[in-house]
Amino acid sequence: MPGVTDVLVNEPGKAWVDRGRGLESQSVDLADAAAVRALAVTMASAGGRRLDDASPLVDARLPDGTRLHAALPPVAQDCAAISLRRVRTSALSLDDLAVGGMISAPAVPLVRELVRRRCSALITGATGSGKTTLLASLLSEVEPRERILIIEEAGELQPRHPHVVRLVERRANIEGSGAISMPTLVREALRMRPDRVVLGECRGPEVRDVLTAFNTGHRGGFATLHANSPQDAPARLVALGALAGMDQRTVEVQAAIAFDVVLHVERVRGARRLSSIAVMEMGTAGLSAVEAVGWTARGWRQGPGWSTLVAAMGGWEVADAA
Repeated sequence: MPGVTDVLVNEPGKAWVDRGRGLESQSVDLADAAAVRALAVTMASAGGRRLDDASPLVDARLPDGTRLHAALPPVAQDCAAISLRRVRTSALSLDDLAVGGMISAPAVPLVRELVRRRCSALITGATGSGKTTLLASLLSEVEPRERILIIEEAGELQPRHPHVVRLVERRANIEGSGAISMPTLVREALRMRPDRVVLGECRGPEVRDVLTAFNTGHRGGFATLHANSPQDAPARLVALGALAGMDQRTVEVQAAIAFDVVLHVERVRGARRLSSIAVMEMGTAGLSAVEAVGWTARGWRQGPGWSTLVAAMGGWEVADAA
């Protein structure tokens, strides 16, 4: 279905579809719970994964690139729950995002310049807010001569760029062996002569390796992080760092150096948008994300972090985009 990003099924006869305006109900030809379960099992098999009573949860990638998550009863009560995330086969440009309303027009030259100046960025937002969409567009702005190393859990990013190497996490097989973790992939990526290191989603102890990479000469990298606001990002990084055995002070100091900016995306009345750009600042109270630019229905505003952002971009100002 054109424009569809997500399809969710959790009961017979009905699905929920997201076309960018929020979830909408749609009838489907699934007569009962058994039919929903059969569909989930068939799709899991198509993705090379097992889904049955002994293994009632699955996360897989289908042959067309669609990401599948499914849960069977009793984990999902009464009926199997199917979640499908459609992956774009080609990234939208920043200008496309502006036309679609995801980026305010005045933000396009600023965001484009962040990429050109090799500012390292953390992209934050809730599930389905557009983090991956924005990241793919940013990577499409990278100079063609540069080599991009992408580390992902499920292989969703498809930037328009001629030199992309993708490393995808591998989970353990039925016997519990063969797993290749995200931290391992980050470390391996650094041995592959990257110009840009990209972590599709930072959600575990791999944050230690990402911070190390961004602190040892690998500038211009990107990572995404689940957070409700830019101001929540430091606490989320500290929590993930704890999983890797890092103390709060170490995470904060390394993150302050690693990330020049935080780009926050959110859903507003069903539509995705880049709502804020913040900078990381280390103070007496610890690490904080300070807004540099924000966009509202009335236009854009400069925040208290603007001068820090300009400094990180080598003194660039809005007039330089002309």
